[in-house]
Amino acid sequence: MAPYVDESSAVPLDVPSKMAPNLVAPEPGKCTFRFTDLTPLTNFPEHCPGPESEQAGQGDACAGCPNQQICASAPKGPDPDIPIITERLSSIRHKILVLSGKGGVGKSTFSTLLAHAFAANPESTVGIMDTDICGPSIPKMMGVESETIHVSNAGWSPVWVTDNLGAMSVQFMLPNRDDAVIWRGPKKNGLIKQFLKDVDWGELDYLVVDTPPGTSDEHLSVNSLLKESGVDGAVVVTTPQEVSLLDVRKEVDFCRKAGIRVLGLVENMSGFVCPNCTHESQIFRATTGGGRRLAKKMNIPFLGAVPLDPRVGMSCDFGESFIDNFPDSPASKAIKRVVRAVGEAVGEKAEDVLPESMIA
Repeated sequence: MAPYVDESSAVPLDVPSKMAPNLVAPEPGKCTFRFTDLTPLTNFPEHCPGPESEQAGQGDACAGCPNQQICASAPKGPDPDIPIITERLSSIRHKILVLSGKGGVGKSTFSTLLAHAFAANPESTVGIMDTDICGPSIPKMMGVESETIHVSNAGWSPVWVTDNLGAMSVQFMLPNRDDAVIWRGPKKNGLIKQFLKDVDWGELDYLVVDTPPGTSDEHLSVNSLLKESGVDGAVVVTTPQEVSLLDVRKEVDFCRKAGIRVLGLVENMSGFVCPNCTHESQIFRATTGGGRRLAKKMNIPFLGAVPLDPRVGMSCDFGESFIDNFPDSPASKAIKRVVRAVGEAVGEKAEDVLPESMIA
C-alpha cells in the first residue's frame, strides 16, 4: 500500500530517494533457482538434445516432455529456409530489434518514432516490421491500417508509408481490423519466417523490427532466422519505474544468452513536457535511479531519455509522424538524439544518420 502523503509530509517530486530499495527479484546471473528443482523437468536444460538433433524426442531426457511428439516429428538439421532468408535480406544494411521485457512501456510507439526519425533523412530508406502477431499496432500508428499486401513475382510488397518508409504487419492480412489472431507458437513463427523470406524489401538502410513483450517464441524465431544474415543488435525500451526495470533486466539477460548485442537502453516516458509552456515534470519518478543507473550497472550504453508528450499519442492515433509535425518538441529532439546514438552504435556516422541541423 502506498504511503499516505499529506501537506506536512509532502516532499518535492524532484528530490531523489535517499536509498534505493533492495530488489525483490535477483539480477540475471545471480539466481540460485534451477530448473532441476522441478520434478517433471528433471535435467531438461542440461540433457535436452535440442529440436534439431537426430535424437530429438527420442532421448531419455525427452520422456515426459510435453513437446516430445513435436520434436520427434520435426525435420532434423538446419532450417533449409535460412539461406533463402539470408539472401533476401542481403540488401538491408542494418537490422535493429526493439525489445522490452513488459508491455505498456511504449515500445511500439517508440518503434514508429525510431522509424520516422531514421526516415526524416531523405537519403535513408527505412522499413519497419511488426512481429507482434496477436497485437499488431504498427499499421494504425503509421496511418496505413486500411492497406493490404500486394503480391508479385518478387514476393510480398511492403506497404509504403512514404517514399522512403515501408511497413509490414499481419494486420494487412486480416479481413477486419477487429479480428483476433488466435494462433499457437508454431503458426506465429511460420508467419514471421514468411515476413523474412517472402517480403521484397529491396535495398534498405535500416530495418526496425518491433517485437512483442517478453522473451518467448517470436523473439527466438527472429533471432534464429536473422542470425546468418546479421542482426546489428537490440534497442531495449524501459520506463523509469522499478517495476519496468525488473523486466528489462530479464530482457538484457535474454539478449546475452541468445547472442544478441544490446545497442543500448532508452528510458521512455521520462518526465512530462507541457505542450503549452514546454515545462518538464517528473510523472513517473525513478525510485531506483531509472534507466541511466540500470544501464551503468549492467554495463550497457544509455542511449537517452524521451519525455512524455501527449501529442505523441495523438499522432499515433491519427497515423501521422510526430517527428515531422512537432519538430521543436523536446520529445522529438530527444528521439533524434537517440537515433543518432543508435546509428553510431551500428557503425554509421551520426551526421550521416541525421544532420545536426535537423535537431537544433
